[in-house]
Amino acid sequence: MPFTYILECSDKSFYTGSTRDLETRLIQHQSGEGANYTKKRLPVTLVYWEEYDRIDDAYYREKQIQRWSHAKKLALVESRFDDLPKLAKKQFRKNKI
Repeated sequence: MPFTYILECSDKSFYTGSTRDLETRLIQHQSGEGANYTKKRLPVTLVYWEEYDRIDDAYYREKQIQRWSHAKKLALVESRFDDLPKLAKKQFRKNKI
């Protein structure tokens, strides 16, 4: 089954990916054979995943989550789904004169 997943890296950053075989992909990341991003931030921990019927759906979701802020990804990882809509809105600060 295809998956979209989020790893937490040793520096507390998140890495989002998709794969057909989650177990094998995690082994690759942990051994430094995964993405360059995670290779430099070992160890990594699987903190979230979603399962899909089709790999293209998992890939689409990966690309969606990759555009999110760290705060929004953290809300997803922590299952704070009610917070996701407000974190999607851009925050504008008024300039003080």
